Amino acid sequence: MSAPASLFSDDLISPEVQSSLPEGYIARPLQRTDFQHGHLDVLRDLAVVGDITEEAWVERYDWMASCHGSYYVLVFVDTKAEPSKQIVATGTLIVERKFLFKLGLQGHIEDIAVAKGQQGKKFGVKLLSALDFVADKVGCYKNILDCSPENTGFYVKCSYEQAGQEMHRYFDAEAEKVGV
Repeated sequence: MSAPASLFSDDLISPEVQSSLPEGYIARPLQRTDFQHGHLDVLRDLAVVGDITEEAWVERYDWMASCHGSYYVLVFVDTKAEPSKQIVATGTLIVERKFLFKLGLQGHIEDIAVAKGQQGKKFGVKLLSALDFVADKVGCYKNILDCSPENTGFYVKCSYEQAGQEMHRYFDAEAEKVGV
């Protein structure tokens, strides 16, 4: 059985966010063909990605799709751009199934990235709003995220509040060196 063409249903796209995007831009779930539409290029504007082949990218996509209801990768697409540059922003919601809070679902926001040439259009704010919409629709009781201290003000403006201290421990020397 092959993976679905989209990572999740279009029904989970916020109508409010969709209608607020500039003309020619749409919000949609990540699709199995999005390696060719610049998904990794947008992520490279955020952090080190490395050399990933299309085959490896599709394998990861298929794995995420097989985790039914755990991975929600959202993209904003410039429908007027050349195909390899259509994705201009991306963000991920990972849904964790907890024993806490009545076997609740907790969302984790990750990898909010906007292409350098597309910044200043409030795509980051809209991504967070769209991912919050998904989290609410799938039944999460809250979303959490980690950010660098210099980005705290942005997330506060998006109705997030500081609630703790991020801790990490590296097991990969290269990842530690580049700080991902």
